[in-house]
Amino acid sequence: MHPPPVRARAGTLYVLATPIGNLRDITLRALDILGSVDLVAAEDTRTTAGLLAAYGIEARLFAYHEHNERSATPVLLERLRSGASIALASDAGTPGISDPGTLLVAAARAEGIPVEPIPGPNAAVAALSACGLDAPHWLFYGFLPAKSSARRKVLETLRDLPHTLVFYEAPHRIGECVADLADILGGTRRACIARELTKRFETLHRCTLAEACPWLAADENHRRGEFVLLVGGAVPAAYDELAAARPVLAALLDELPASQAARLAARITGVRKNLLYQAALEQAGDKHDESPHDQT
Repeated sequence: MHPPPVRARAGTLYVLATPIGNLRDITLRALDILGSVDLVAAEDTRTTAGLLAAYGIEARLFAYHEHNERSATPVLLERLRSGASIALASDAGTPGISDPGTLLVAAARAEGIPVEPIPGPNAAVAALSACGLDAPHWLFYGFLPAKSSARRKVLETLRDLPHTLVFYEAPHRIGECVADLADILGGTRRACIARELTKRFETLHRCTLAEACPWLAADENHRRGEFVLLVGGAVPAAYDELAAARPVLAALLDELPASQAARLAARITGVRKNLLYQAALEQAGDKHDESPHDQT
């Protein structure tokens, strides 16, 4: 037997995920809630009205978006306090995930108002599931800064992370964003460009970051739609094993020449002596303070 329909409870805020493209991706529970709440707070009432019409649902709509969420949040809180049930819906996907919603959810929870998630579509998770990048951990960043200088600074902080990196990007910035990704993270990184997920022209293109810009430039259609960019994590380099040994090396360098400090640090930490010697020279700021024969 199919589970029975559910109805919205009084005074409850429902954080409701909606399709990111294909309208058939709505869940049965989401349809139940949309059909029984007192109010639907929608990022774009026209988009949500189209979804409701597709399923023959009549509901009262209230515009709730990034430009009015500070002024609209108290209004919705008052409705919840008075016992109204409200569904919070963004244009597509899950509210609060690179979309408006966190302000209202935080305010409702602060007042003890029940907040219930109605899970469903999410572009980042959809792209991850089909991209084939096999790292066990991933970091969702969302939208990078629009300006290249700020974007590059952020990417510098992410460059050495071993996790798959997940970004959202708009079509008018996709080319310059991918160029910065390749420049800062390195062209050999594995990547997947996912566009128009669940829509007619859905594309998931696997390549390296060096190959991504030529692929985007090769066809105007490759630059259309909403994008999820997935980039493989940094591969740990041999030099990374120095991280734990650096404090020991620094202390020894205060008293000893680079070759002796490296030799003792290797015995203490187990890190290879040649790596420690090169680090010692860099740390001392003089790569020529001893002859190459001193490394042995």
